[in-house]
Amino acid sequence: MKDPIIVIGLGELGSVFARGFLRTGYPVFPVTRDMDMHNAANAYPTPKAVLVAVAEADIHDVLARCPENWKDRLILLQNELLPRDWKAANIKEPTVISVWFEKKKGMDSKIVLPSPIYGPHARLVFDALASLEIPSYLVDSEDELAYELVRKNLYILTTNIAGLEVGGNVEGLMNQHADVMNAVAADVIDIQNWLTGVENDRQRLMEGLIEAIHGDLEHGCMGRSAPARLTRALGFADQAGLAVPKLREIADAHLK
Repeated sequence: MKDPIIVIGLGELGSVFARGFLRTGYPVFPVTRDMDMHNAANAYPTPKAVLVAVAEADIHDVLARCPENWKDRLILLQNELLPRDWKAANIKEPTVISVWFEKKKGMDSKIVLPSPIYGPHARLVFDALASLEIPSYLVDSEDELAYELVRKNLYILTTNIAGLEVGGNVEGLMNQHADVMNAVAADVIDIQNWLTGVENDRQRLMEGLIEAIHGDLEHGCMGRSAPARLTRALGFADQAGLAVPKLREIADAHLK
């Protein structure tokens, strides 16, 4: 029998990956919110991999508490994820996937774009998703992974935060409110530059944003996490001393 794969968090996304791992012949051991990770690590000290599928608001706490014998086996998939997040927890080389499919309760996975994967267990993740007919691909460098993570952050933050002001879907945002989209995106890229410590390629990122919008034109802009995302973004901007005028204007109008 193959070594088991640990899945921390069995929400909608975690369940998709767990099903894929099972289809490719791996036993899956779930770790839910009310279970102790260290007890699980004692029971399964050398799993094949450990998928962390908790929400982005919980990722830092989970990484900080991650058992040492699991740290070199991690697979991460959160939105708003950057290398600084896992490096802060002394995790050196995780496998990371930028998830471009949506899974909600009672619906099949909805594909926006193929999902890029990088790291030691990239092939494992690719095979699991392929077994579910969810498209993904392997990227070949840390720099390319960094671009993909920033692009996903740009898409999520721009559409959510702009959605607080204009509502609607991403097609409407792109075609009817391009001024709002571009102003929000410019502020978001400023924040991502500070978080990554590099000057990201703005033109490439904006082209990547438009490509993602075309991947699902009917995707709603303002998810329920939009106010929290804006609040987090402004917290980073304040730490960095960034003006981010459009984000502050939207916050003044729409955050209580």
